Amino acid sequence: MEETEEQSDAQQSDLSLKKGNHKGDSFRLHIVTWNVATADPPDDVSLLLHLNSPKSPDLYVIGLQEVYSGPLRFVSDIVFDDPWSHLFMSTLAPLSYVKVSSIRMQGLLLLFFSKMEHVPFIRDIQATYTRTGIFGYWGNKGGVSIRLSFYGHMLCFLNCHLAAHMKYATERVDEFEYIMDTQMFNCTKAPRIIDHRLVFWFGDLNFRIQDHGMHFVRSCINNQTYSLLWSQDQLTMMKKKEQLLQEFEEGPLDFKPTYKFDLNSDTYDSRLYRTWFAFNGKKRKPAWTDRILWRLQPKASPPDESSEDVSTQEPTVAEQREEDEEFPLKIKQDLYTSKMEYSISDHKPVIGIFSLELRKMYEIPLVRLRAEGDWSADIDAMVVYSPLQPFPSSSWDWIGLYMVGFTSMSDYITYTWVKDDEVAFNEELMQVYVSKEEIPVRGGECVLCYYSSALQCIIGISEPFKVHESKVAVEEGLVPEKINGLNRTAGGEDVWN
Repeated sequence: MEETEEQSDAQQSDLSLKKGNHKGDSFRLHIVTWNVATADPPDDVSLLLHLNSPKSPDLYVIGLQEVYSGPLRFVSDIVFDDPWSHLFMSTLAPLSYVKVSSIRMQGLLLLFFSKMEHVPFIRDIQATYTRTGIFGYWGNKGGVSIRLSFYGHMLCFLNCHLAAHMKYATERVDEFEYIMDTQMFNCTKAPRIIDHRLVFWFGDLNFRIQDHGMHFVRSCINNQTYSLLWSQDQLTMMKKKEQLLQEFEEGPLDFKPTYKFDLNSDTYDSRLYRTWFAFNGKKRKPAWTDRILWRLQPKASPPDESSEDVSTQEPTVAEQREEDEEFPLKIKQDLYTSKMEYSISDHKPVIGIFSLELRKMYEIPLVRLRAEGDWSADIDAMVVYSPLQPFPSSSWDWIGLYMVGFTSMSDYITYTWVKDDEVAFNEELMQVYVSKEEIPVRGGECVLCYYSSALQCIIGISEPFKVHESKVAVEEGLVPEKINGLNRTAGGEDVWN
């Protein structure tokens, strides 16, 4: 009756949440924005991701702009992971991070990674894009977004590359508002970006420092008196006039402007630009073009007691107010800075590290599953799973077998359709058959993941288990064995010969 007890635990957990008996949990979020100026990735992104920090993030969100999208590269990137995605996945996967979602629109790329333990609690995942370049038909400018539910809280991440040049500040705001107005999601609770409880807006927003001359700007940078430049930062100035911008918060710009640098250096723009007749010594003025902002949804207003009929007020407002009280969400920025160590682009990357304090709306995964008995390629295997909460099951649901340290949902060894390969079931316990032909001959440490087609996410992950190396394959000399620290085939032939 183990499964029955688990279902009972799930019901009690939900009940305790409704009664308000659960304290808030804290989660660490690491956001990166970087205009990479079509450069190939660096060899190492450890500093960018703070991999040596004693506090490891729960979530990584990485927004890139101007990823190289030449015709041949772009076609290959459709079939295979692009070099930037591959770098981040191969760096984070050994640390138990999984790429949960990604979206690309030409040079704009947005990646969302999560620690493995949170993956079954990330649901309602959707991604979309909006073009704003060349009359809205070209994707060199615009925005890409990923929205999701994290332990029940609706979050949205928007990566933008807005119009360039000093004189187009108003156009940049217009593009941002257009993106906010037009991006829609198939979600009743939060169909628009603005409907999410927490929105992060970041990217190469291209706002400049106006009025101040080059000499004054560079003098303030050299003296680290950055605050003297803030009043003439275009985004700061536009926030005073635009209501939507006022709803977004940003940490102090206590770091060097991140644009424009000579390539492979920390020197601000020193190039001579060719004009029609001769060389012109005019250089680009440094600016904080690369930014990270956030918007926490305002609390719903209390009911209007002067109204004759309170029951006629928007029911969604009352629901939101109740949710705000029962499941509060708080945010604190712990770090906002640039990473000057990277010089492959004329922009420096910017990182923002945040603490999210929230009360989970659910703590039990929708499905619990495990590998039954010993697994190897010598015998057919069985998966046992148990639904812990009601969810919309489908004939398109599948269970994937993954190596420990897998990079993304598509990085499975094999999968089996839940309904097609079900061999026994009752209300509490279900078994799914896996053919030995699909099990890796070499074996290794693996996990099982249940993917819900209706919810479009992983809703359950097993504990790691060992798939044994095939004894039949070893006897037939098909698998190398470890002998005295050297790789030799099972037949005894030295592979170095």
